[in-house]
Amino acid sequence: MTEPLGLTAATDFYNDAVKRAASRQMPVVDLFGAAVALSEAGQPQATVDLYRTWIAYNGDDALLYAVYFNYGASLMAVRDNVGAINALRECLRIKPDFGPAHINLGRALEDSGQSGTAVAQWLTLVNNLAAINGESVSHKTTALQQIGRVLEGANNDAAAEDALKQSLDINVNQTEVMQHWISLRQRQCKWPAIEPWERATRKDMHNGISSLSLACLADEPVFQLAKAYAYAKKAIGMPKTVARPQGARHDKLRIGYISSDLREHAVGFAMTDVMELHDKDKFEIYAYYCGINRADATQARIKNAVTQWTDINGMTEDQAAEKIAADGVDIIIDLNGYTKDARTKVFARRPAPIAVNWFGFPGTMGTPYHHYIIADETIIPESHELYYSEKVLRLPCYQPNDRKRTVSANRPTRMQVGLPEDAFVFCSFNGTQKTTPRVFQRWMAVLRQVPNSVLWLLTGTADANERLRRAAAEQGVAPDRIIFADKMANPDHLARYPLADLFLDSMPYGAHTTAADSLWMNVPIVTWPGRSFAARVCASLVRAAGVPELACGSADEYVALAVELARNPERLAAIKAKLAAGRDTCTLFNTPALVRGLEELYQQMWSDYKGGNLPVPDLRNLDVYHEIGLGLDIESAEMLSDEAFLALYQEKLAEWHSAYPIPFDERLWREARQENAKRTGPRAVA
Repeated sequence: MTEPLGLTAATDFYNDAVKRAASRQMPVVDLFGAAVALSEAGQPQATVDLYRTWIAYNGDDALLYAVYFNYGASLMAVRDNVGAINALRECLRIKPDFGPAHINLGRALEDSGQSGTAVAQWLTLVNNLAAINGESVSHKTTALQQIGRVLEGANNDAAAEDALKQSLDINVNQTEVMQHWISLRQRQCKWPAIEPWERATRKDMHNGISSLSLACLADEPVFQLAKAYAYAKKAIGMPKTVARPQGARHDKLRIGYISSDLREHAVGFAMTDVMELHDKDKFEIYAYYCGINRADATQARIKNAVTQWTDINGMTEDQAAEKIAADGVDIIIDLNGYTKDARTKVFARRPAPIAVNWFGFPGTMGTPYHHYIIADETIIPESHELYYSEKVLRLPCYQPNDRKRTVSANRPTRMQVGLPEDAFVFCSFNGTQKTTPRVFQRWMAVLRQVPNSVLWLLTGTADANERLRRAAAEQGVAPDRIIFADKMANPDHLARYPLADLFLDSMPYGAHTTAADSLWMNVPIVTWPGRSFAARVCASLVRAAGVPELACGSADEYVALAVELARNPERLAAIKAKLAAGRDTCTLFNTPALVRGLEELYQQMWSDYKGGNLPVPDLRNLDVYHEIGLGLDIESAEMLSDEAFLALYQEKLAEWHSAYPIPFDERLWREARQENAKRTGPRAVA
């Protein structure tokens, strides 16, 4: 592999290339090679200038359209969207059927704020691709994917879903397209979210679903682990480990946090207090930001609290990893996991000796390079450790909270937000993607037993809202008893919480930071823990808030308790009084104690590393677990007992082993267990 040019060499190389271009002595293939060399040398503007010079002196070349295309791409790289639009339009003037130029022009238009024109550009390509060959199919699927992405971003969910389905009709093996298609159906409350058609099977959909959508779909932690592993193996790959500096160590332990959400976001709100409370006499705190380019008050607080703030948005994965390594970070914390704008490929380059999965993603990462996951005894009891690739370390309560959160002084009335004055108000302010058919049935069961009550939900799209009202009518509940709350800034959203009497949690992906908001505003929340991480957080929070009686043992108990609290105002008032009395002293909102506990865990991790005891994630047989999960009815997993759920996988593993022998692991395919099975005979599976 050729080493990138140094600065002096790159300057000399550029000057020579410009002379050749101006003297018409540079064939297109040499131009492209020179452009690549300059780009790899970190000289993107020189690349642009070289293309511009070549075009000025070689306008009669037969491959001028291709040069304009690459020129447009180089302009996009330096964020000159106006220049890129002009270059790509010139490319298409010369060669109107050049598909990649349509795709890039759409992206440039979108990046310049012209989303509608971008969609029209991609539709031009889709409608003009008559020939059926590999190239045209690829261009068409890409254009449809781009159309779906932009429409989804504009909350035009139905049209986005349709565009993505058209793309999947052409090629069902597009993981990213399938991820977004399923996510859109969940967001629209289109049930079932997993709905096969002639070109896409249930197995195709299980194979393509994202880890986050899977957490919303099914309380199935074995498949969630296997899915995380499969995604990381395929999408992240095996990049080369970055070199870390050797030599004398610094005095303080250096902690790095990577996140796209260190801003006005649920993660950012919760992390501000943590950053401010870290013991700067013992720790140096480094923040690496990879989110949207928008400054706000939350981000300002975080910047002021950390030792060093670095925006890595403009960096490649290698550059970001090299920066972290050069900073001498000892422990790097992943606050994104498999969520939007995550930089998992940076973690794959192992820029720090220790990597930790905490708070940003409710589940395991399933990688060889995330060593620890931070949870608590409720979220991951010892018996559930088999569902995680990382070593589990625990805080008293895993979720941080900002005690300085702003609540608007403008407290609305029920009339102002469209709620009846005399009704009992149940609420659930989770996103619509968390509303499943089963949880909605339970909510309707509650409403039927509490006649003078309404359910106050966070609004989705108009179509999604109407779909939920129709579903209520089908279950014997008047549609007007489902009331929707507009989305608004967090201080105003917090201020309206007390208008509700009781929060109803969702399942299998429950309320997390939303639950903490509810408890902070003295609105109790009824929940019940499932098996997976996302299904157990809310139970952890109510216990940490001092009201463990709100965590039920089953779905039936959940419905019964919600009804009981609505019918028994004295009992509900007592719970609210307990919440109010303990808010400033309970574990949930004791952020100083959480930070001290967190720092103790960091010290423990470093001690493990120095002692040669850094945990090695056990990834054995996860490809087999994934293959098994693809064929299961994962949405019904929550209906099984824990014993039946585990026995189901053990049975499938035994079937697999009988055909293709697999090695033992430390999860469900253990040697001792199989020897016992041989002695006792087969076990019935529910």
